[in-house]
Amino acid sequence: MMAANLTPVEEAIAHLLNKAPVITDTQRLPLTQSLGRILAQDYQVPADVPPADNSAVDGYALRAEDHTAGQPLAISDRIPAGSAPAPLKPGTAARIFTGSEVPAGADTVVMQERVEVTDNGIVIQAEVKADQNIRRRGQDLAGGSLALAKGTKIRAQEMGLLASMGVAEVTVAKKLRVAVLSTGDELVDPGLPLGPGQIYNTNRFTLLGLLAEAGCDVALCETLRDKRDLTRDTLERAAAQADLIITSGGVSVGEEDHVRAVLEEAGELSLWRMAIKPGKPLAFGSINNTPVLGLPGNPAAVLVTFLVVGMPYIRTRQGRSQVHPVGQQLPSMFSVSSPSIRKEFVRARTETADGKARVNAFSNQSSGVLSSACWANGLAVVPEHTTLAEGDTLTYYPFTELLS
Repeated sequence: MMAANLTPVEEAIAHLLNKAPVITDTQRLPLTQSLGRILAQDYQVPADVPPADNSAVDGYALRAEDHTAGQPLAISDRIPAGSAPAPLKPGTAARIFTGSEVPAGADTVVMQERVEVTDNGIVIQAEVKADQNIRRRGQDLAGGSLALAKGTKIRAQEMGLLASMGVAEVTVAKKLRVAVLSTGDELVDPGLPLGPGQIYNTNRFTLLGLLAEAGCDVALCETLRDKRDLTRDTLERAAAQADLIITSGGVSVGEEDHVRAVLEEAGELSLWRMAIKPGKPLAFGSINNTPVLGLPGNPAAVLVTFLVVGMPYIRTRQGRSQVHPVGQQLPSMFSVSSPSIRKEFVRARTETADGKARVNAFSNQSSGVLSSACWANGLAVVPEHTTLAEGDTLTYYPFTELLS
């Protein structure tokens, strides 16, 4: 296979993203149901957060200039959280609790551990400076500023931030509807006995898990038998129900690989064969204007190509603000002596050696060995036409980042 016949990975991804229409349909959800969804609008801060200066500790609020070392300071007020305090009387201190509003006139809070309580008041046993232990109004969010941008994926921390602004419902993008089609007469569902020449349908369950983590809905999930007319009928039926069709297998050069042939005959095939290892026979096209991502048939190749190529496409369709993973630059614990014309994504994991994080590779990188991905916690990149020695720096992508 000549390198010229294979589309480079970056070029293939760019091609897919150029054909990735953003889902424009939205829905409103209670904040409690928003985890993992994608914001469909900007959220501005309606008012300062926190709305008033408040204490960061349990202690005593006072005016710093009223403190004299060793001299007691009378307690004039007690301010529990949730109350509106009166202005502080000059020359006194107020008992205050974490989160309580700092009274007007006070400019510092001394934590209770630094205070001795006497019959005559409090004696502070620490240096007192203005502004200590006070969370200032608007310190977290200033009213009118942008809190969260459209395209942000909602995590637990975004839920908390929205709650701090008083947001009870959020507008999110509707989930991408995906049809999952596995190809092959040899495929059998788990739980059934295997006959001669049969194997269990691994890819269906890998893809169902990946799509769930990617925040997609599965609109259709079926097995395509190795018949040209049945393949075409199922693809057309899937196109009517889904925003995206993902197939596994059926895109190589064999006589029984019908997905690629159907796309060429009845739809569009705009990309076929990519300079990636594993996963060379990847295809992209459409049928009845519904995009089709044709993944290879080997289980490890399905995982790798979905993460490397499929996820940037899905994130773009979702309107995500962050489309591409960043990765980490780490030293390698393995070597590659024979350069390849394809960019290789090695199932790998980080390990600690001499107190430093390094990247180690699974011993068997065959595209059919899915156990390698269970051992691994990410993918390490070996560029095309490149050898690698132990200690060389490479790019490593944790699975969590590839799927985030």
